[in-house]
Amino acid sequence: MIVRSRYLNEISELFETFPVVAILGPRQCGKSTLAKQYTNTAHTFDLESDKDLNRLQEAELSLEGLEGLIVIDEIQRRPELFPVIRYLVDNKPQKYLILGSASRDLINQSSETLAGRIAYVELPPLGLLEVENFSDSLWRRGGFPRSLLSSSETASYRWRIEYIRTFLERDLFFMGFGMNPKQVGRLWTMLAHYHGQLLNISTLGQSLGISTPTIQRYLDMLEGTFMIKRLQPWHANLMKRQIRTPKVYIRDTGLLHALLNLKSHEDIEGHPQLGSSFEGFAISEIIKALQPDEAYFWRTSHQAELDLLILKEGKKQGFEFKYSYSPKITKSMHIAKEDLGLTELTIIIPKGEPYRLSQDVHVCGLKEWLLNFS
Repeated sequence: MIVRSRYLNEISELFETFPVVAILGPRQCGKSTLAKQYTNTAHTFDLESDKDLNRLQEAELSLEGLEGLIVIDEIQRRPELFPVIRYLVDNKPQKYLILGSASRDLINQSSETLAGRIAYVELPPLGLLEVENFSDSLWRRGGFPRSLLSSSETASYRWRIEYIRTFLERDLFFMGFGMNPKQVGRLWTMLAHYHGQLLNISTLGQSLGISTPTIQRYLDMLEGTFMIKRLQPWHANLMKRQIRTPKVYIRDTGLLHALLNLKSHEDIEGHPQLGSSFEGFAISEIIKALQPDEAYFWRTSHQAELDLLILKEGKKQGFEFKYSYSPKITKSMHIAKEDLGLTELTIIIPKGEPYRLSQDVHVCGLKEWLLNFS
């Protein structure tokens, strides 16, 4: 079992201030396992279990007499529990660890009814520094534990295909979205082909025969359930015209490769999305490591660009991602450094110890950078 110490420590720290802590992340990313690692003596309710749903028919009566930590899994299936939890934590010293497969924006009742009482931990799939013995497989298989730890490439790929099918045919219904599974699946697959590119909603709508408002609603749902990420462009008060359209990424590269029907390392290496797949993987790992205040990309109408701009504690950090072992400094990098006021720019490559291309541009392998940062 992989112990995710960083998140366990974060939960403990938050419980010192808040009576309710929510672990939010995609289905099967390890939320329930993390809750068991935090404590195995809690009162646990799994809202995918008919037995536990019946136990909570009279939720206030069932919960108010319990002592110690109370864990409620898949909370998005019963959002009407939030007012009950608010009443109980206001009137007795109870603590709740709630787990959800949708973002706080989708579980909007929590932010309204538990304001000041709840803190959030976003749990992504497994990261590069958490899986030392499987690091070579992580980019290919993705970070969902059952995919990553599968006995073979074939078993991993089948798990991911089944995950996608279950999400479309089952999860959409139980989360109450009322969306057309076939349309969502077609959009999701198309987004895999747009991975790392600017998001053009009107083009997507025309290609799929779906209205722009419906496309927007589907995108919001896919982002809110942690399936995609829209990386927003950085806007500054500059003379140059800047792109204001977000880029789109499939958040887990294992799911990206399954959506693209890439079953093996050889399939990935020979695919046109190779570079953008590595870019999305590296962006995800760096954001996990840095936990920035804000993260953007930057591009001007004259094609000067920066793959990732991190803002943290008033400082800017710039990153470029190259699937190459011998990257070069480009004119675009010089423009980005000057226009954005970067003191240094890092070029991330698949593997390799850090070295400098110039005084303010250095190159480093992804894992090596993460290890040096940590």
